[in-house]
Amino acid sequence: MGVTVWQAREAGAPLERAERPMLEPARDELLLQVLHCGLCHSDLSMLDNHWGMSAYPLVPGHEVVGRVVRVGDGVDPGLVGQLRGLGWISGSCMHCPQCLGGTGNLCGSLEATIVGRQGGFASHVTARQDWTIPLPEGMDPAVAGPLFCGGITVFAPLVDEAVSPTSRVAVIGIGGLGHMALQFARAWGCEVTALTTNLGKAEEARRFGAHHVELLEALPDFAGRFDLVINTVNHSLDWSAVMASLAPLGRLHQLGAVLEPISVAAFDLIASRRSITGSPTSSPASLLKMVEFCRRHDIRPQVERLPMDRVNEAIERLRLGDVRYRFVLDSVAD
Repeated sequence: MGVTVWQAREAGAPLERAERPMLEPARDELLLQVLHCGLCHSDLSMLDNHWGMSAYPLVPGHEVVGRVVRVGDGVDPGLVGQLRGLGWISGSCMHCPQCLGGTGNLCGSLEATIVGRQGGFASHVTARQDWTIPLPEGMDPAVAGPLFCGGITVFAPLVDEAVSPTSRVAVIGIGGLGHMALQFARAWGCEVTALTTNLGKAEEARRFGAHHVELLEALPDFAGRFDLVINTVNHSLDWSAVMASLAPLGRLHQLGAVLEPISVAAFDLIASRRSITGSPTSSPASLLKMVEFCRRHDIRPQVERLPMDRVNEAIERLRLGDVRYRFVLDSVAD
């Protein structure tokens, strides 16, 4: 028995089904039988080698929900049969100051699930047990996958930066990340504003938790209003207007992977002690907090499900922005 994968042979190429030898979990690793896997914009960036670190043939997929079917040395065999989620990070050294201090996502020896490894658009995938997160009872495994990359990405600025529940939070972009950010910020207790270029999404944004929905171009009208702006879009904005919208001590948290430099005047930071931060997902501890928070507040991504053998259709539609708001690919039985 081998592993079925969907792989791209070169940059921009469609995925092809192939067979590989069965994976063996190393020490502290476990083997997941993939049940569902979300499709993320980062998969597109890796497929197209936008970040210059892709190796081909490439098997993308890093929003995995799977069942533990085998464990390596040092892992409790009692985990076999458990449902677990896996995101962008599949391992870290577990002994550096960052790992020991609870910020393992900042480890200098991170193992990314689709960088130099086989990702989750496959029948099986391996990962270190610490970076696979048990699904709480009652969480639907068929829609949970996007939480483990997109979800934790927008949960991180709230939990890791200890955002006050009395804060005024703006979310730029109502898409794969933004629609989850609205849910988290509302459940956190914040006053939430959705900033969008498409008011056709206003009703959905309010359903996700926005108290207010405004056009992004109107941002100059909100000077000094927001304690936190979470930017989920990956293109340049009017950065002066974004910074001016922050209250004193306010913060822009940048999540969209903008390839151009972010140009901000020094006095936009100095005058009111504003700041700019970013974050690469989060730690296993924050992932555990996130799934419990989702269970408690019934937070879930809005997904469209397709069978894994239609992954190329999902990729092309994601390139066109034709999804509300996240694709999940379901395993295809052999």
